[in-house]
Amino acid sequence: MSPIELNKRQEEILVIVKENSPITGEQIAERLNLTRSTLRPDLAILTMAGFLDARPRVGYFYSGKKTGQAVTDSMMNMKVRDFQSIPIVVAEDMTVYDAICHMFLEDVGTLFVVDKNAYLTGVLSRKDLLRTSLGQQDLNKIPVHIIMTRMPNITFCFKHDSLLHAAKKLIDKQIDALPIVKEHPDGYEVIGRITKTNITGAFLSLAENHDL
Repeated sequence: MSPIELNKRQEEILVIVKENSPITGEQIAERLNLTRSTLRPDLAILTMAGFLDARPRVGYFYSGKKTGQAVTDSMMNMKVRDFQSIPIVVAEDMTVYDAICHMFLEDVGTLFVVDKNAYLTGVLSRKDLLRTSLGQQDLNKIPVHIIMTRMPNITFCFKHDSLLHAAKKLIDKQIDALPIVKEHPDGYEVIGRITKTNITGAFLSLAENHDL
Protein backbone atom coordinates (compact mmCIF):
# COMPACT_ATOMS: atom_id res chain seq x y z
CA MET A 1 0.00 0.00 0.00
CA SER A 2 1.40 3.39 -1.02
CA PRO A 3 1.97 5.97 1.74
CA ILE A 4 -0.61 8.79 1.79
CA GLU A 5 0.68 11.98 0.24
CA LEU A 6 -0.31 14.95 2.38
CA ASN A 7 -0.84 18.45 1.05
CA LYS A 8 0.84 21.52 2.49
CA ARG A 9 -2.06 22.43 4.79
CA GLN A 10 -2.27 18.92 6.19
CA GLU A 11 1.47 18.99 6.89
CA GLU A 12 0.99 22.33 8.70
CA ILE A 13 -1.84 20.85 10.77
CA LEU A 14 0.40 17.95 11.83
CA VAL A 15 3.12 20.37 12.97
CA ILE A 16 0.62 22.43 14.99
CA VAL A 17 -0.90 19.38 16.67
CA LYS A 18 2.50 17.82 17.34
CA GLU A 19 3.70 20.97 19.12
CA ASN A 20 0.46 21.88 20.93
CA SER A 21 -1.58 18.74 21.59
CA PRO A 22 -4.17 18.42 22.88
CA ILE A 23 -5.63 21.13 20.69
CA THR A 24 -9.18 21.68 19.41
CA GLY A 25 -10.21 22.07 15.81
CA GLU A 26 -11.16 25.68 16.49
CA GLN A 27 -7.70 26.44 17.88
CA ILE A 28 -6.03 24.84 14.84
CA ALA A 29 -8.26 26.89 12.54
CA GLU A 30 -7.33 30.10 14.38
CA ARG A 31 -3.63 29.43 13.96
CA LEU A 32 -4.10 28.93 10.21
CA ASN A 33 -6.53 31.87 9.87
CA LEU A 34 -9.17 29.54 8.48
CA THR A 35 -12.65 28.46 9.54
CA ARG A 36 -13.34 25.22 11.37
CA SER A 37 -15.54 24.02 8.50
CA THR A 38 -12.70 24.57 6.00
CA LEU A 39 -10.41 22.32 8.04
CA ARG A 40 -12.97 19.58 8.67
CA PRO A 41 -12.05 17.46 5.59
CA ASP A 42 -8.31 17.74 6.35
CA LEU A 43 -8.80 16.74 9.99
CA ALA A 44 -10.99 13.82 8.92
CA ILE A 45 -8.32 12.57 6.48
CA LEU A 46 -5.53 12.90 9.06
CA THR A 47 -7.59 11.09 11.68
CA MET A 48 -8.70 8.24 9.40
CA ALA A 49 -5.13 7.81 8.13
CA GLY A 50 -3.87 7.44 11.68
CA PHE A 51 -1.78 10.60 11.88
CA LEU A 52 -4.06 12.17 14.52
CA ASP A 53 -6.17 10.88 17.39
CA ALA A 54 -9.37 12.76 18.21
CA ARG A 55 -10.94 12.70 21.68
CA PRO A 56 -14.34 14.25 22.39
CA ARG A 57 -14.22 17.46 24.48
CA VAL A 58 -10.43 17.23 24.60
CA GLY A 59 -9.14 17.75 21.08
CA TYR A 60 -6.60 16.32 18.68
CA PHE A 61 -3.40 14.45 19.55
CA TYR A 62 -0.47 13.54 17.34
CA SER A 63 -0.41 9.74 17.03
CA GLY A 64 3.24 9.44 16.02
CA LYS A 65 2.65 7.97 12.57
CA LYS A 66 5.23 9.23 10.09
CA THR A 67 4.48 10.76 6.72
CA GLY A 68 6.03 9.36 3.56
CA GLN A 69 8.42 12.30 3.48
CA ALA A 70 9.52 11.60 7.06
CA VAL A 71 10.33 8.00 6.18
CA THR A 72 12.26 9.15 3.11
CA ASP A 73 14.21 11.68 5.18
CA SER A 74 15.09 9.03 7.76
CA MET A 75 16.28 6.68 5.04
CA MET A 76 18.46 9.36 3.42
CA ASN A 77 20.00 10.19 6.82
CA MET A 78 21.13 6.62 7.51
CA LYS A 79 24.93 6.55 7.38
CA VAL A 80 27.37 3.71 6.84
CA ARG A 81 29.14 4.46 10.14
CA ASP A 82 25.97 3.69 12.12
CA PHE A 83 25.60 0.14 10.77
CA GLN A 84 29.12 -1.03 9.98
CA SER A 85 30.73 -4.27 11.16
CA ILE A 86 34.29 -5.10 12.19
CA PRO A 87 36.44 -5.82 9.10
CA ILE A 88 38.23 -9.14 8.73
CA VAL A 89 41.66 -8.47 7.22
CA VAL A 90 44.51 -10.75 6.19
CA ALA A 91 48.08 -10.17 5.04
CA GLU A 92 49.11 -10.39 1.39
CA ASP A 93 51.45 -13.30 2.08
CA MET A 94 48.83 -15.48 3.79
CA THR A 95 48.31 -18.76 1.94
CA VAL A 96 45.07 -19.62 0.22
CA TYR A 97 44.64 -22.58 2.58
CA ASP A 98 44.95 -20.35 5.65
CA ALA A 99 42.60 -17.79 4.09
CA ILE A 100 39.95 -20.47 3.59
CA CYS A 101 40.29 -21.54 7.22
CA HIS A 102 40.18 -17.91 8.36
CA MET A 103 37.03 -17.21 6.37
CA PHE A 104 35.18 -20.15 7.87
CA LEU A 105 36.38 -19.48 11.41
CA GLU A 106 35.26 -15.85 11.18
CA ASP A 107 32.02 -16.84 9.42
CA VAL A 108 32.30 -14.15 6.75
CA GLY A 109 31.99 -14.15 2.97
CA THR A 110 34.71 -11.60 2.21
CA LEU A 111 38.27 -11.02 3.41
CA PHE A 112 40.12 -7.75 2.93
CA VAL A 113 43.83 -8.02 2.08
CA VAL A 114 46.27 -5.43 3.42
CA ASP A 115 49.97 -4.75 2.91
CA LYS A 116 52.67 -4.33 5.57
CA ASN A 117 51.44 -0.76 6.20
CA ALA A 118 47.90 -2.05 6.80
CA TYR A 119 46.63 -0.40 3.61
CA LEU A 120 44.01 -2.10 1.46
CA THR A 121 45.47 -3.91 -1.54
CA GLY A 122 42.88 -6.55 -2.37
CA VAL A 123 39.62 -8.37 -1.67
CA LEU A 124 39.01 -12.11 -1.42
CA SER A 125 35.54 -13.58 -1.91
CA ARG A 126 34.27 -17.11 -1.37
CA LYS A 127 34.14 -17.45 -5.14
CA ASP A 128 37.85 -16.56 -5.47
CA LEU A 129 38.86 -19.17 -2.92
CA LEU A 130 36.53 -21.84 -4.28
CA ARG A 131 37.78 -21.34 -7.83
CA THR A 132 41.40 -21.78 -6.69
CA SER A 133 40.67 -24.79 -4.51
CA LEU A 134 39.15 -26.68 -7.46
CA GLY A 135 42.54 -26.86 -9.18
CA GLN A 136 45.38 -29.29 -8.60
CA GLN A 137 47.66 -26.72 -6.95
CA ASP A 138 48.97 -26.92 -3.40
CA LEU A 139 46.92 -24.33 -1.50
CA ASN A 140 49.63 -24.07 1.15
CA LYS A 141 52.01 -22.64 -1.42
CA ILE A 142 49.79 -20.00 -3.07
CA PRO A 143 49.74 -16.55 -1.43
CA VAL A 144 46.41 -14.75 -1.55
CA HIS A 145 47.83 -11.80 -3.47
CA ILE A 146 48.00 -14.09 -6.52
CA ILE A 147 44.23 -14.64 -6.67
CA MET A 148 42.71 -11.55 -5.00
CA THR A 149 40.89 -8.68 -6.71
CA ARG A 150 43.36 -5.80 -6.69
CA MET A 151 43.23 -2.06 -6.43
CA PRO A 152 42.04 -0.06 -8.32
CA ASN A 153 39.32 -2.60 -9.15
CA ILE A 154 38.01 -2.67 -5.59
CA THR A 155 34.71 -1.00 -4.74
CA PHE A 156 34.76 0.67 -1.32
CA CYS A 157 32.96 3.32 0.67
CA PHE A 158 33.58 5.86 3.43
CA LYS A 159 31.96 5.94 6.87
CA HIS A 160 30.10 9.19 6.15
CA ASP A 161 28.51 7.81 2.96
CA SER A 162 24.76 7.24 2.99
CA LEU A 163 23.60 3.66 3.46
CA LEU A 164 21.58 3.94 0.25
CA HIS A 165 24.75 4.84 -1.65
CA ALA A 166 26.53 1.79 -0.22
CA ALA A 167 23.54 -0.44 -1.01
CA LYS A 168 23.56 0.74 -4.63
CA LYS A 169 27.26 -0.13 -4.93
CA LEU A 170 26.62 -3.64 -3.60
CA ILE A 171 23.79 -4.21 -6.06
CA ASP A 172 25.52 -2.63 -9.06
CA LYS A 173 28.71 -4.66 -8.52
CA GLN A 174 26.86 -7.81 -7.39
CA ILE A 175 29.07 -8.23 -4.33
CA ASP A 176 28.30 -9.13 -0.72
CA ALA A 177 30.45 -6.65 1.21
CA LEU A 178 32.26 -3.33 0.91
CA PRO A 179 35.35 -2.28 2.83
CA ILE A 180 34.89 0.99 4.67
CA VAL A 181 38.10 2.95 4.30
CA LYS A 182 39.90 5.99 5.63
CA GLU A 183 42.04 7.81 3.10
CA HIS A 184 45.74 8.43 3.79
CA PRO A 185 48.40 9.98 1.52
CA ASP A 186 49.83 6.54 0.72
CA GLY A 187 46.71 4.41 0.62
CA TYR A 188 43.42 3.39 2.21
CA GLU A 189 43.13 2.04 5.75
CA VAL A 190 40.33 -0.48 6.29
CA ILE A 191 38.23 0.67 9.27
CA GLY A 192 35.07 -1.39 8.81
CA ARG A 193 32.84 -3.32 6.46
CA ILE A 194 29.26 -3.01 5.30
CA THR A 195 27.38 -6.06 4.07
CA LYS A 196 24.00 -6.91 2.61
CA THR A 197 23.09 -8.27 6.05
CA ASN A 198 23.94 -4.92 7.69
CA ILE A 199 21.79 -3.07 5.19
CA THR A 200 18.87 -5.48 5.52
CA GLY A 201 18.98 -5.01 9.30
CA ALA A 202 19.10 -1.24 8.93
CA PHE A 203 16.04 -1.08 6.71
CA LEU A 204 14.13 -3.49 8.97
CA SER A 205 14.86 -1.19 11.91
CA LEU A 206 13.61 1.74 9.82
CA ALA A 207 10.37 -0.09 9.13
CA GLU A 208 9.90 -0.92 12.81
CA ASN A 209 10.64 2.64 13.94
CA HIS A 210 8.11 4.06 11.49
CA ASP A 211 5.50 1.34 12.05
CA LEU A 212 5.47 0.40 8.35
